Amino acid sequence: MRHFLVTLLAVLTLALSGCGYNTFQSTDEQIKASWSEVLNQYQRRADLIPNIVATVKGEANFEQETLTKVVEARARATSIQATPELVNNPEAFNKFQAAQGELSSALSRLLVVTENYPNLKANQGFQDLRVQLEGTENRITVARGRYVKAVQDYNVAVRTFPSNLTAMVFGYGVKANFSVTDEAALAVPPKVDLGGIGASGAKK
Repeated sequence: MRHFLVTLLAVLTLALSGCGYNTFQSTDEQIKASWSEVLNQYQRRADLIPNIVATVKGEANFEQETLTKVVEARARATSIQATPELVNNPEAFNKFQAAQGELSSALSRLLVVTENYPNLKANQGFQDLRVQLEGTENRITVARGRYVKAVQDYNVAVRTFPSNLTAMVFGYGVKANFSVTDEAALAVPPKVDLGGIGASGAKK
């Protein structure tokens, strides 16, 4: 009887390996790790923003609307609870993605506008924060790229035969991913328009 159980277990192990079960385990773990890193970098960016806003506020006549948009975009992005379950909910994932994209856009605008303020350009503290922000944007791009690849590998297994049969049996569904269009847009770090954008009371 014991020999039979050992043989049965071996057969089941081989069957599960051959039908993609182990692939789902490994790729799902990779998705979790990649997603955690994405969130880590987004949090790093969110933590930098209050210091950036406080520094910019010290500049006389700085565009209040630009600052307000950054603050509001950060509030919306950080209000979404980015739990691991988020990646299994396309609607919630898209909402999260849109909020982070809006924050990226607001920050990019902020960096462009600061070019009109010589005092900010000469402020070493602000320049250090700016370097940290741009470095974080690059880390976000890398982290998102790894997440995209991990989800792609997982979703391929969910959709292809015979692993798709295992997916149906064990309830593995397709996971949400960053959209191609948005990924292309966010892959470009914030740029500075040296031509400048007019700011009330600002001089180049």
